[in-house]
Amino acid sequence: MRELTDLEKNRQQKVSLLLAAGMDPYPAHAERTHTSVQARQAFEQAAEGATVAATLTGRLRSIRAMGKAVFAHIEDGEGQIQLLLKADILGKEFLDAFRNLFDLGDILQARGSLFRTRTGEITLQVEHVAMLSKAITPLPASKETVAESGERVVHSAFDNPEARYRQRYADLAVNPEVREIFRVRARMISALRRFLDSRGFLEVETPVLQAVYGGAAAKPFVTRHHQLHQDLYLRISFELYLKRLLVGGFERVYEIGRDFRNEGVSFKHNPEFTQLEFYMAYADYRQIMALTEEMISTVAREVTGTTKIDFRGHTIDLTPPWTRISLRDSILELGGIDIDAHPTAESLSSAMRVKGLSPKAETNRGKLIEGLLSHFVEPGIVQPTFLFDYPRDISPLAKGKPGQPQTVERFEGFVAGMELCNAFSELNDPLDQEQRFLEMGRAYSEEEEDRHPMDEDYLNAMRYGMPPNGGFGMGIDRLAMLLTNQPTIREVILYPHLRQREDEK
Repeated sequence: MRELTDLEKNRQQKVSLLLAAGMDPYPAHAERTHTSVQARQAFEQAAEGATVAATLTGRLRSIRAMGKAVFAHIEDGEGQIQLLLKADILGKEFLDAFRNLFDLGDILQARGSLFRTRTGEITLQVEHVAMLSKAITPLPASKETVAESGERVVHSAFDNPEARYRQRYADLAVNPEVREIFRVRARMISALRRFLDSRGFLEVETPVLQAVYGGAAAKPFVTRHHQLHQDLYLRISFELYLKRLLVGGFERVYEIGRDFRNEGVSFKHNPEFTQLEFYMAYADYRQIMALTEEMISTVAREVTGTTKIDFRGHTIDLTPPWTRISLRDSILELGGIDIDAHPTAESLSSAMRVKGLSPKAETNRGKLIEGLLSHFVEPGIVQPTFLFDYPRDISPLAKGKPGQPQTVERFEGFVAGMELCNAFSELNDPLDQEQRFLEMGRAYSEEEEDRHPMDEDYLNAMRYGMPPNGGFGMGIDRLAMLLTNQPTIREVILYPHLRQREDEK
C-alpha cells in the first residue's frame, strides 16, 4: 500500500474533525429530489414568485468565500449547479466548518430553495448541507489555488493517457468529454439492438466458457474447471453456438458480448473486446452486405444525427450504398498482382518478392493474400468499402463460391484504414465442414493462431440440417471509435488491458 501524501493525510484528519462536529463523513443514506437539470427545469417552469424546494447531490467543484457567505458549485451526472451558503441561515459556526472541513472533490447533499442571482444564474439557497463522501485523494492532475476573490479552484487537466486508462474512475471524474464518449457508446449499442430487434432478430446468450473454442482465427485464453477436472477456453467468437440455434429453429439470432483473444494489443486491438454477431437464415453474403450498410448508417444517424462523421482528419460518409470491390480486383489495382494468375503459394510468393515483399516460407496461399490485403489495400481505404470473395484456406466456415474452388463467399467491411466487420455465406454442408476442419488441423501446428480445432458437436448439429444462412461479426469498440472520433481503442473501452506495473504486483 502506498504512503499517503501530506495533502491526503490532512484530508484524512478532517474525517475525525467532521465526526467530532457531529457530521458523518460517509452516511448510510442520501436524499435527492432533483438532478441539476431537473432543478433548473422546475424553477423555469414554476409560476413567478413560487417557491421551488430541492435537495441536490453532487461533487464539490468550486468554493468561493465572500464574507458571511460562500458560493459553491456541485456537479452531478447531468451538469453543475450553484449553491449559496449564508451565515444567517446556516450559522457562522457551520459556515466556518464548511470552509475548513469541506474540500474540492467531496460529495455532498444540499437542501434549500431555488432562486436566480443578479447575474442570472439559477442557484440553490442552502438551508442544510450533509457530507455524503469525504474525498481523501484530490482529483488527479489538479492543483487547488485560492484566487484574490477567495475562490478555491482546480487547475489543469488529467491528460496523461496511461494514467487516465489506469485510473479511469478519476479520468471520468475530471474529464466530462470522456464521460460523453461512453454515453455515445451506450446509445450506439442500444441503437444496434433496436435495429436488429425491429427486423425479427432474437437476442440470445451463448457460453463464454467453451470446451472447444472456434469461430475465428485466434489464440484462446485457457482456464481450469477444478470440479470437472477439465480445461476450458474463454470464447474467441460466438459463431458456432449461434449457428446451432439456426438448426434448432431460430431463424434470426444475434448476440452482443465479450470475446477474448490471447494476442497483442494495438490502436485497434484489445485482448478483451465487445463483439456483435448475427446470423440470418435464408440469406447470403450479398444480402448481409445490404443489411450491414443499412444498419451502420441507421445507427450513426440515430447516435450522431448524421451519416457523415469526422474521423482522424477525414469526413466519412456512411450513407449506402458502400463501395463494393472484389479482393482480387483491389489487390490487382493497388498492388499490381493478379492473385488468380497465381494458384499456388509458391507462385504467389515469387510474385510478391518481385514487388519487394518478403513472405515467410511455407505460408499458405490464403495467408499470403491476406498479407497483400494488409500491405497494399487496407491502409488506403477511407470511405466505407466492402471487399468480397476471399481465399478458401483462411475461411473454413464460409460457403464456397460456385465454379471457383479456391474462393468463398465472404466479405469484410473497411472504413478509415481498418477492418470494421466480417461476414460469410455460411457453410451448411456437414461433410464439407468436416473436411475443412481436418484440413485446418493438418495445415497448422498446435501453437498457430489460425488453427481451427475439430468441433464434433457442431458437426453433429449440422447433420440435423442447418438452413443456408448469412453470418456477420463486428467489433463494437471499432464502431465506437468511428462514431466518437477516437484514434485508439483504449479511448472507448472503460478498462483497457495494460501491462502490470511493478508497484501493482
